[in-house]
Amino acid sequence: MATVAPATDLPIGLADVEAAARRIEGAVRRTPTMLSRTLSDRIGANIWVKFENLQHTGAYKERGALNKLLLMDEATRARGVIAASAGNHSQAVAYHSRRLGVPAVIVMPCPTPTVKVSQTESHGAEVVLHGEMFDEAYEEALRLAEARGLTFVHPFDDLEVIAGQGTVALELLAEAPEIDTLVVPIGGGGLISGIGIAAKALKPGIELIGVQAELYPSMFAKFTRQNLPCAGDTIAEGIAVKAPGMLTSGIINHIVDDIVLMPERDIEAAISLLIQAERTVVEGAGAAGLAALLARPEQFEGRHVGLVLTGGNIDPHLLANVLLRDLARSGRMTRLRIDLQDRPGALHAVIKLFGDHQVNIVEIHHQRIFTTLPAKDASIDVECEARDAGQIRRLIEGLKAEGFAVHPVAVE
Repeated sequence: MATVAPATDLPIGLADVEAAARRIEGAVRRTPTMLSRTLSDRIGANIWVKFENLQHTGAYKERGALNKLLLMDEATRARGVIAASAGNHSQAVAYHSRRLGVPAVIVMPCPTPTVKVSQTESHGAEVVLHGEMFDEAYEEALRLAEARGLTFVHPFDDLEVIAGQGTVALELLAEAPEIDTLVVPIGGGGLISGIGIAAKALKPGIELIGVQAELYPSMFAKFTRQNLPCAGDTIAEGIAVKAPGMLTSGIINHIVDDIVLMPERDIEAAISLLIQAERTVVEGAGAAGLAALLARPEQFEGRHVGLVLTGGNIDPHLLANVLLRDLARSGRMTRLRIDLQDRPGALHAVIKLFGDHQVNIVEIHHQRIFTTLPAKDASIDVECEARDAGQIRRLIEGLKAEGFAVHPVAVE
């Protein structure tokens, strides 16, 4: 656990965050802060949710980007800005640059989904696709900034960006002054740095807990002085940062009380729960904080918790997969592999049992060729959904009672 240093040890303070709030007022949404009864009951705490996924570009990144742009002089703005990002930062810079009449270039990795490229271009930015990973795009952005005289807008390791992100804390504590714990996702560390600077100044006893994806524990490793690998295909790509900022690392070491790591499965479950409980769509990075609450309810029991939903830009196909996987893990949806004789009426007998147990069939895959069963036999994979796991269990018992071999296909 970190020892919180005096505010004078930090490179910026509450006054900088308050100035940023005045600067961006009216151009960035003051997103709602709401007490979630469902999440509060689930965790055993009072959970105040800050819906930054409702910003115009779908994430909190607008705050820091706009503060940075507004602090530039006219000559700097006229020359233009450049940023490297495959996600929310790119859209924030592009959107507010267009509003202010600032030419903007965004460097994105080549594999960036077409929808994100199109959204960034729709805000009037010039998009340059370069490299396979963010690090390559970042290096190209720095090269272009030098070559073309553009100002680089860093996604997190910039004091003016950090001050802008800190305005989230001002709004949270104004709406819910009783909050005694803040849970904030960490990628490069800009958001939690800004929030922490403001929150610790306004309420010195407040606890600040950061959350990282288990696959990308870069800031956690620095915080705990460990050497941990960062690799893998995380659903929380918005916080998948291999090299956290130098400025943010120093700030976090002073003001953050703890950092926890969340596995992919827990983040997926949090995305699904937010749709069910709050009727809101949140990307993987934005759901990381709730994942920590769900995984460690005893740590937050009886507390007044501020939870920041940092963004809502998730691919629709990925979201559908997450929801279906969650249904499967909860037992409401499953795939049953059933062996049967390949003769007329066999499939009808199986389907009749599904109807008797009121289990809905979603899809059937009939397999005669690629199987180890005898040539006169076949297998079918039946994807089905029910009210709960008990209904599926009774169906399986009924199928076995009729002589069918049933093999449930598990979802990890």
